[in-house]
Amino acid sequence: MGYKAKKSFGQHFLTDLNIANDIVEGLHYVPGLNVVEVGPGQGVLTEMLREKDIHLKLIEADRDMVSVLLTKYPTMSDDIIHFDFLKADLSRIFDGQQLSVIGNFPYNISSQIIFRVIKYYEVVPELVGMFQLEVAERIVSKPGSKKYGVISVLAQAIYDGELLFKVPPEVFDPPPKVNSGVIRLSRRENITFDYDRSLFKHIVKTAFSQRRKMLRNTLKSMVEKAEFKDDEILMKRPEQLSVDDYIYLTKNLGTTAE
Repeated sequence: MGYKAKKSFGQHFLTDLNIANDIVEGLHYVPGLNVVEVGPGQGVLTEMLREKDIHLKLIEADRDMVSVLLTKYPTMSDDIIHFDFLKADLSRIFDGQQLSVIGNFPYNISSQIIFRVIKYYEVVPELVGMFQLEVAERIVSKPGSKKYGVISVLAQAIYDGELLFKVPPEVFDPPPKVNSGVIRLSRRENITFDYDRSLFKHIVKTAFSQRRKMLRNTLKSMVEKAEFKDDEILMKRPEQLSVDDYIYLTKNLGTTAE
């Protein structure tokens, strides 16, 4: 439609329909599934999602893109939401029902999108989305990797993640300066929070703030206050700990963040 992408919205329009189809097929569909597409832009994914037996809503922050979508899909006027996804209450979009999230996400807010989904994990069992490749790999990376960090631990405490495929810059208009990657996050079964989630997040962020140091140094004040004596785990660096290790630390270092 000749629409020029806006840098302020981090827009890069996907032009390869095969890749768009691969993204759409990344979700696990059941009849009547509730799906929220984030940042639909000109509707490349939307077109294919509309062919599924699902309940689809679109959240788009760019008013001009909302106008494009309303013109293209006039019957979806009640399902096209002009709003900032990072401020959206996901528990209200489908009246508290479960929903899956999909999108060719704006790269400038992609990490924030993950944290928003984590906040509403109870209603979001699955996410499939395009990210800058570096961010995608960080989200799904495992312990021992240099890419493993805060977002890896916080996401994987709730979701199992996998990198589905990589995407080159030339399939976008305008092409980004980086490669992209599509990931799927699937909510883990039987999640129980028998630990302080606020403290968990605090410990993870504190540990990775100095990722080259051993935990006995980074978490020294908390360790001393809790009189924690597990020397083996404290001799490790943050990227060497699994999600379960961080949960173990949380349970042993107190009940509230400092």
